[in-house]
Amino acid sequence: MIKILITDKLAQEGIDLLNAADGVEAVVKTGISEDELAKIIGGHDGLIIRSGTKVTAKVLANPGKLKAIARAGVGVDNIDIPEATRKGILVMNTPGGNTLSAAEHTIALMLAMSRNVVPACNSLKAGAWDRKKYMGNQLNGKILGVIGLGRIGMAVAEMAKGFNMKILGFDPLAAPADAEKLGIEVTDGLEEIFKEADYISVHVPRNEQTLNMIDAEQIKMMKPTVRLINCARGGIINEDALYNALAEGAIAGAALDVYPTEPPANTRFSEFENCLVTPHLGASTTEAQIDVAVEAAQILVDALGGGPVRNALNAPAAAGAMPPVVSQYAELAQRIGTLVSTIASGRIKDIEVQYRGSIAEMAVEPVTLHFAIGLLQQHFEMPLNTVNVAILAKERGISIDETKNIEAKDVAASFSAKVVTDKVTRTVTGSVFGGTQLRIIEIDGFNIEVTPQGAVLVIFNDDKPGVIGSVG
Repeated sequence: MIKILITDKLAQEGIDLLNAADGVEAVVKTGISEDELAKIIGGHDGLIIRSGTKVTAKVLANPGKLKAIARAGVGVDNIDIPEATRKGILVMNTPGGNTLSAAEHTIALMLAMSRNVVPACNSLKAGAWDRKKYMGNQLNGKILGVIGLGRIGMAVAEMAKGFNMKILGFDPLAAPADAEKLGIEVTDGLEEIFKEADYISVHVPRNEQTLNMIDAEQIKMMKPTVRLINCARGGIINEDALYNALAEGAIAGAALDVYPTEPPANTRFSEFENCLVTPHLGASTTEAQIDVAVEAAQILVDALGGGPVRNALNAPAAAGAMPPVVSQYAELAQRIGTLVSTIASGRIKDIEVQYRGSIAEMAVEPVTLHFAIGLLQQHFEMPLNTVNVAILAKERGISIDETKNIEAKDVAASFSAKVVTDKVTRTVTGSVFGGTQLRIIEIDGFNIEVTPQGAVLVIFNDDKPGVIGSVG
């Protein structure tokens, strides 16, 4: 009998699916403490959680027969994935279950802002009748800028087309062909969206690259009639800059469903009639909760029953599975990928990886995948790993090619990665010296020797005569 523990409130449809599956027993214990969960978790084959349960290293200290965890939802900040991986426990989530719910909430906020629904409602309830004050605007014919063309961003764009809006979209990993099928005009950068859009909606993960993506400088580029929507993650739009823009009348309005800290520390945006705020309701629909519950139950039943593994966020067999030299090159490749992600501007189209010398004689697929993880992680909210990175890259129209060049023994073993974007091509080569010393040995044809750790400053200069002299 497969026993599956449920520790957060889950839609009954998901529980019913588990109980209807052959040889599966659902055990519901909500509201339990970390200590209690740590005591009982080892007696179950699977675990289904939402955001309330924290699966910490302490919880996983004695996992017993636990084989898989399913998160009914997208975010997995409450799961210690590295520890789960070390213990050979599969972690999965349900990224598609709340797509429509989040997209619809975005559209709802756009409409509510445009027609002054909330202030007009409050005014009428207070006894006033002021139609002139709450004159609104149509969505028809307006320009919507969508930043982030993943599942939710694409769904928002598709819905907005129903209002006859022109869609500008930006995502460095977007597959242009898929976007064009929906009538999205994919821009080369964010500046075009900032300058032209009447509405701007963000649908990107929050990380170092996207934190404060829209700040005072970006807001200054925008039309005074622009309206901003954030139903993604708090902090992507800088709240201080947004507050000042609203206070100065520099923009027409804003709508926030997410905040840097939740619940927010203050309610300062409530002073603006043209700013709508909701308490993170993007996925809060009955249908979305049913969808994620059913999907979480199904992927867990499939995985534990020997069926296909879907939405995996880690690779349980990865720990210790690679030979030491391959493991060293995998670490090197991921660090190089992280570096290239900062120096290869533009939309990524192709990844070409080449192995030379003795490393080319080994099974190097994990090395290629680790490079892709380092390169692409900043564009995804969910953790990338050797299980999901190739699939996610393919979905974004990025090809990954791997070649081996087994040469004479006197040729040093090396790993070389070439990344082609719509703006630049970058090539970085690395090697492992003495079996343990990671080195970057070449960038764009220039021979160097750099240890890939800490902060690395890379400056590209034009080769023009007289520059040094002019400085002197």
